[in-house]
Amino acid sequence: MTVLGPASAQADVDIRADCGTVYSLITDLPTLASLAEENEVMKWRKGGQAAPGAVFRGTNRNGIRRWSTTCTVTDAEPGRVFAFDVSYLGLPVAHWRYEIVPTEDGCRVTEGTWDRRPKWFVKPGGLATGVMDRDTANAEHIEVTLARLKAKAEAG
Repeated sequence: MTVLGPASAQADVDIRADCGTVYSLITDLPTLASLAEENEVMKWRKGGQAAPGAVFRGTNRNGIRRWSTTCTVTDAEPGRVFAFDVSYLGLPVAHWRYEIVPTEDGCRVTEGTWDRRPKWFVKPGGLATGVMDRDTANAEHIEVTLARLKAKAEAG
């Protein structure tokens, strides 16, 4: 998938850790799941590591609501970028992207998402997940995820 236009939600954080360390945290699925706000579990289904074409399943939770998605890795450049497309029952849902660039003191990580849901699927998806304003929720979740990533990477 080619990412076009601005992200639906995006933020960045400066981390005092090298790009490789941060990339390793992001691409370790159990670690990424522990950092994300709605995600409970991520497990490889095809391929066992971050590589284009690898597939993992994400199990998510919001209160009593639970749902699972299929995620296909689109980009995996060690120390630079990890990105994946998300689908639900074959329908496109989102594209998520983590970009890492070196800084004087470590690196800057930018996390962004692009909403790819068909218009007719927005309301049923909101009802199923309990989140009617997905862009605002994702913006808040990205801030939380990046703060947790920073804390984990800087703790060593």
